[in-house]
Parts: sequence; structure tokens; C-alpha cells
Amino acid sequence: MNKIRAGLLGFGKTGSLVARELLNDARFSLSWVIRKSTHETEKFASKLLNFSHNAAPMYSASEINDQFHDDNPVDVIIDFSDASGINLYQKPVERGVKIVSAISKYESSQISQIQEYANHTAIVHSPNITVGANFLIVASRLLKMIAPHADVEIVETHFKNKPEVSGTALKMAHALGMEGDRVHSLRAGGVVGKHEVVFGLPNQTIRLIHESINRSAFGQGAIFAALWLQDKSKGLFSMENIFTQLLSGSSFTDLAIEGE
Repeated sequence: MNKIRAGLLGFGKTGSLVARELLNDARFSLSWVIRKSTHETEKFASKLLNFSHNAAPMYSASEINDQFHDDNPVDVIIDFSDASGINLYQKPVERGVKIVSAISKYESSQISQIQEYANHTAIVHSPNITVGANFLIVASRLLKMIAPHADVEIVETHFKNKPEVSGTALKMAHALGMEGDRVHSLRAGGVVGKHEVVFGLPNQTIRLIHESINRSAFGQGAIFAALWLQDKSKGLFSMENIFTQLLSGSSFTDLAIEGE
């Protein structure tokens, strides 16, 4: 199997960990990293992440032109930048490059643009792209079908300075047909992210929990999505779509998360 050539947008707190996951995965070749600006003198993401070899050259977004994509072709772009990253999609999309976007705050016009791009290539867009959080949504919907009269509450816990309610928790509430006021927020220490769905029944309580221990989980989710996209030609998908299709009978083998 030839390595999947990946380009990464964003090299912040999460993006750098995504880069590390890609560099450690034998199924991928991280061809380049684009960030808003490059202040470091080091030109390779691998060296910034303490790898011994030169890999994943870094570029500033201002350096990118049409010729860049001819000179640096990739099979998939993984986006952990911000909403402005969509401005770099057009030329790759025209070349059939697949997109994995983990951006949470697109404007409605940008969502429309992504939907248009999906007519030309295959795109996965999921703001929380961890495998566990999305499986939690699917499992919660299944349990809600089995126990439609259960009392359901959602509890989300994040690091102390996170100001807004978790978008993933609100997405869970929407998937379960619940109002946002059924989401309860806790802020403590440096918790990366924990989501709990509580089903209260007359004689039992069922709790479904997912906890992100390390932001590397986002990289593993992005890899999972990128692998799933490889035989898709076009269309807009979410991680929920992926799980729903897999649970309908497809094989998980080629999508397995690699261990240490």
C-alpha cells in the first residue's frame, strides 16, 4: 500500500500533536505544514517535534500560490487551523484532493462553500473529530431509541478557562432532540474534554462517557477519517456518517487506530 500523502493546515496546540501522529503513522507521509506565519528558524515540523529526520517542511499561508499545489501534491488535506483555512481549499479541491476539516466556527457562507466543494471531492467535516466522542453520539442515539422515555442529561467538563459551552455537547443534545439547557458545564483544572450522557430510568441509571486524555486523540480521529475517505470520490460527510456506515456492515480493519 502506497503511503497517503497528507498536508496539514495549522500547527498550534492541537495541530502540532496532529502532525506528530501523522509522522508516527507508517500509512502516511506528511508532505507539508501550512500555518499563518512561521516565526521559527527551523523549517521542518519534524525537527520542532524532536524527530531526528527532516520531514514536513513548513510554510506560511502568505507563501501559498497556485504553483504550490503542483509542486507539492497531496492526497488529503487535514485542517486544524481556523475558519480562514477554507481560503486555501479551492485549488486542491479542483485537483480532487480530499479534505478532513476539524474546524468548529465556520460562518454560514463558509458552510455553503464547503457544500459546494463537496460536489467535486470528498470531505469530512466534524468539529470534534475524536473517534470516541462521535461514537458516543451514535451510541446515545441508539440508547434513546431503546429507552425513549428515559430522563436524559448531558454533562461536559473542560479546562478551567474554557468560556463557552462545549460545541460537542450541544451537538449531542441536538442529535438526541434535546434543548441546550439540558447541557451542564463544569470547568476544572486542565481537563482536555469529558462528555457524559446520563440516561435515568425508574430502576437503573445508564452513563455513557467519553474523555479525551490527550489532544493527540484529535490526530487519531483525523487519521481515521482520512483513511475512510480514500475510496470516496465526492460528498460531504461527518464522523457520525462514517460510524453509521461502518456499523451497517463494512470492515473496520483498514481504519484501525495504530497503537504504540
